[in-house]
Amino acid sequence: MGAVAIEQKTRTARLNKQRVRDGLSTAVRLSRQVFVALQQRQAVISMALVALLLASSLGVVVSAHQNRELFNTLSELQAERDDFQREWSQLLLEQSALSAHGRVEQLASQRFNMSVPGKEDVVLVPVMAPLVVSR
Repeated sequence: MGAVAIEQKTRTARLNKQRVRDGLSTAVRLSRQVFVALQQRQAVISMALVALLLASSLGVVVSAHQNRELFNTLSELQAERDDFQREWSQLLLEQSALSAHGRVEQLASQRFNMSVPGKEDVVLVPVMAPLVVSR
């Protein structure tokens, strides 16, 4: 069996009106001090620099995110390029195998009953001079 811890009851403090008024007056006094400080030139410059710092940090975060997305896209495109390169190599091998002279000759003799002509079957046609047409 597990251990059981018995906690003492905590007493909740009741808010009385005086404590609420004191807290509210402290908040008003602090906010007045902040507004007075903001009216000074140095405070305005500091706040502007803080705003620039925040904008710059958001820019860094956005650019880092875009960099990661672009790197992932680059990796995917490189993998796709490698796949296409592999497929192209296989197609070149297939083309060279299908266009081999021995295979073409074998298919021609089997399918079309073609054969290589002998010396007695070869007829040489003399080259004629080109025709000149005058107008």
